[in-house]
Amino acid sequence: MIVIKSNVKEPIYLQIYDYFKSQIVKGELVEGNKIPSTRNLAESLGISRNTVEAAYQQLCAEGFLAGKAGSGYVVLPFDVNIYNDVSRKRIIPDNNPEKKTNEGHKENSIKYQFQYGKLNIKDFPMQAWKRAVNEALSSCDIECLGAYNDKFGEKGLRVEIMKYLLYSRGVRCQPEQIILTAGTLSALSIICQLYMNQCNEIALEEPCYNSAREAFKNHGMKTIPIPIEEDGISLTGLANCNAKLVYTTPSHQFPTGKVMGINKRVNLIKWADENDAYLIEDDYDSELRYNSRPIPSMQSLDRKGHVIYINTFSKAFAPGLRMSFIVLPDTLLEKYKRNFSRYNCQVSWTEQKAMQFFMQEGNWNRHLRKICTTNKRKHDILMSALHEYMNDRVIIHGNNAGLHILLEVNNGMNEQELINRAGETGVQVYPVSVYWENPEHYKNNMVLVGYSSLTVEEIEDGVRLLQSVWF
Repeated sequence: MIVIKSNVKEPIYLQIYDYFKSQIVKGELVEGNKIPSTRNLAESLGISRNTVEAAYQQLCAEGFLAGKAGSGYVVLPFDVNIYNDVSRKRIIPDNNPEKKTNEGHKENSIKYQFQYGKLNIKDFPMQAWKRAVNEALSSCDIECLGAYNDKFGEKGLRVEIMKYLLYSRGVRCQPEQIILTAGTLSALSIICQLYMNQCNEIALEEPCYNSAREAFKNHGMKTIPIPIEEDGISLTGLANCNAKLVYTTPSHQFPTGKVMGINKRVNLIKWADENDAYLIEDDYDSELRYNSRPIPSMQSLDRKGHVIYINTFSKAFAPGLRMSFIVLPDTLLEKYKRNFSRYNCQVSWTEQKAMQFFMQEGNWNRHLRKICTTNKRKHDILMSALHEYMNDRVIIHGNNAGLHILLEVNNGMNEQELINRAGETGVQVYPVSVYWENPEHYKNNMVLVGYSSLTVEEIEDGVRLLQSVWF
C-alpha cells in the first residue's frame, strides 16, 4: 500500500516511483504482474492522474515497467540477485588518497578536513572576477565566443602571463612559447605526446605527485623513481638511468616541500644539456612562500632550451577554473606546431579573456598579495598549534610555503592508524604512501595536512583534537 507523505520535500510522483521500484527490486512484484491503472491509483490517492503517469513513465524509462495497449502497465523481467550483487559493489581506485582516508567513518562525521588543494571560497575575489567576466562578455572580441580561436590560447592573456612570469619567476619567453591548457595533467599529456615514439622512459622524483606519475604511465612511459635528497633530486640516481625526460618540482618539491638549491639546479640543467634531455619544471605553487622571497625558476637559468616550464592558476586562484600553461623552449616549438596543428585550445575563451582583463587591471597581483597573507596566517597558526600541542613528538616537513605540510608522527602508529584515529574524532588527514612508487622506502608514519580551506579557528581546534587521539 502506497502512503503519500505530505510533510516531506520529495515530490509525490517520486514517492510513487520509489514505492514500485522498491517492490520490484525486493521481488514483491515479478514479471507479468499488473499494477493499478493511472486512473484508479490517482483516484485512490486523491491526486492528479498526470502525477501517477509521470511516475509510471520514469519506471518504464528505467526498464522496470512496460505499458501495453488495453492492458495497462506490467512488470518487466527483472533479476533481483544480479541487481543486488551489482548495487552492493563499490569501485575504489587504489591510488586515490581521498578514498583511502578515514575508512569506516562517514563523510558527514568529519568536522575538519585538512585537505590539500581545496581553497576557501571566501578567499576568492568574487566581485573582481565577476567584473572581469562581464568585461569579457561585453568586449569587442565577443565574436570569438562563436568561433575556434588561437590554438595556443588568447594572445592577450599569454602576453599578461609572459609579463607576470618575467618579474615574478625570472622566466624569459615570448607569448608564442606559451600554450594554455586545461590543468596540469593536460599539460603533461601534451608533453608526453610530443615525445611519443621518441622517448619511453621518464625519471620522476621519489616521492612525487602521483597523478603526474599516472599520466605518464597512461601514455605508455616507463617511470623511473629517483630518490630525493635534502637539496632535491639525486643527480647520481639520474646518472644511472637512461631517461631523456625528467619531471621535477624544484621550488617546493611535492610532497616533501624540499627546495632544490642553486648548485643542484645548475648541475641538473648541465646534465640535461650533456645528455640531450629535457626537464619538466612544475612550478605549481611558487607564489606561496611565507618567510622568504619566491625562488627564481629553473627555466631562468636555462640557456640552451632544455627546460619545459609548466604552471597553474589552481593553487593560488581557483582549481575549478581548470587553467594552466606550458612555456615550451624554442627547441620544441616547431615540433609542437607540427604535431598539434589541428588541436584547438582546451580552455574556455570567456575565462581566458576574463583572466586577461583580471591581470591587466592589477587584480591578479592584488589577489596574490591577499592570498599569501591569508595563507601565511593559516600556516603560522598551524605551526604554532603543532608546537603547542605536540611539540617534539612530531617532525614537520615542507613548511614555510605552499598549502600543505607533511607531519611525521612519532607515537608508534603507522599511517593508516593515524588516519583512522583522526577520523574517530572528526578530523580528516591524508596518506603520504600514495606518492611513492616504492612504498617500502617510506617510513609509514606520516600524514599530509593541507590547511588552505580551513579557518584559523578550525585549524587550531583540529590540531587539538589530533593531539587528543594520537598522544
